[in-house]
This record gives sequence, C-alpha cells and structure tokens, in this order.
Amino acid sequence: MTEIYAPTPGSTTDPEVLLESYRTYEAVEHAIDHLSDEGFPVEYLRVVGQGVTTVEQIEGRMTTGRSTANGAGAGAWTGLLFGLMLGLFLPMVSMAAVLLAGAGFGALWGAALGFVAHYGTGGRRDFVSRKSIEAARYDLMVDRDFAEQAHQKLSLR
Repeated sequence: MTEIYAPTPGSTTDPEVLLESYRTYEAVEHAIDHLSDEGFPVEYLRVVGQGVTTVEQIEGRMTTGRSTANGAGAGAWTGLLFGLMLGLFLPMVSMAAVLLAGAGFGALWGAALGFVAHYGTGGRRDFVSRKSIEAARYDLMVDRDFAEQAHQKLSLR
C-alpha cells in the first residue's frame, strides 16, 4: 500500500503558504489582478475555496408553452445559420428567401422538440434554475519561494 505524504498546514515543508483570505471571489480576483499589474508571476498563485456549497437560484416556472417558445427561438437561430451556409453555396438563389425558410423551418422543428421535451417530463422539474458554487471564504495561496515578494506587492494597494 502506498502512503501519500500530506504535510500539516503551516509546516515548513508545505510547498505553498496562505497569502490572504477573502470573503468574496471578487475580492480575491481584485488581489490577483493587482499582483499581476505589479508584475508578480501569478502562475505561482492558487485560489482555494473553503466551506464550499452549491446554490441553485430558481428563476421561474417552466411550462409547456415556455419550453415550446424557447425551442422555437433556438431552432430559428439554428435554421438561420444553416440557411446562411446554404445560401452562400447555392447559385442563383435569393439569400433572403433561403434565410427566411431556414429560420422558419428551424423554428418549427425547435418548437416541436421543445414541446415534446417538456411534455415528456410528466410535470417533473417545472422550473428554470441556475446553479453556482460558492465558498464561505477564498484563500489566496502562493508558492513558498514567492511568498515574500507577493506580500510586498500586496502591501502596495
């Protein structure tokens, strides 16, 4: 059985040390940007989220009508793209007619697929949401050999 060496935090054999901790990701991003602006080699930094949780923001109700409309919109854009590609290579064809036909055909297929996709769920997950990962704090870690330089450049803020 192979043993994995994991030094205790704060020991002198740790390859990296804690530079600073931040409450928001934007704050740690700002610190990294500052270090970059000061010429610090940012490839020796690492952001470690502590107390990580997932958050799902519910954005609204999903109905068969909304799913059909979303499908029609996506299908229209896809059809427009295919129509554009087809129109570029077909000789003596009205580009507007090809684009319109592509968008219309795509919208019909997209609407049908959107309807079937939502109807097939049988009423499960009738909502739209956005998932994200958030942390209680963000630790900015730095390679031990660059810690002093990073501290000096951060103190210039």
